[in-house]
Amino acid sequence: MPRLTRCYIKTALVYLALALLLAALLALPYNLPLPTYIRIMTPAYFHLFLVGWVTQMIFGVIYWMFPIVNRARPRGNEAIGWASFTLLNVGLLLRVVGEPLVSLHPEGWFGWLLALSALLQWLAGLLFVLLAWPRVKEKYRGG
Repeated sequence: MPRLTRCYIKTALVYLALALLLAALLALPYNLPLPTYIRIMTPAYFHLFLVGWVTQMIFGVIYWMFPIVNRARPRGNEAIGWASFTLLNVGLLLRVVGEPLVSLHPEGWFGWLLALSALLQWLAGLLFVLLAWPRVKEKYRGG
């Protein structure tokens, strides 16, 4: 299994555990004393689950299992894969931190964290599409 795939999958599993922990906290009754920061993390929970767990698991498996590009570089440009991984995770972490901050302080500059987060995640997705696109083909013809 390629190192990048292992990183995607292990990171996805960490995000799954965090998302499930956050879901459990969010499901607690409101009369239990939890910090407001936790109570307003529903959007962050969805991002941890869908981007952190689902998307990264899919990206990792695609990078590993899709047909090879050629024998010299079977998975394409690995640097693009690492750039996508890094941008996706930095963007997700900015989202998890920024989302509650925007809710608590809508007048502040924290909205820029969400914009930057969205841009980084979009770039990560675009890079991954560029990496995976040549591997979506009818049949391997050698080479």
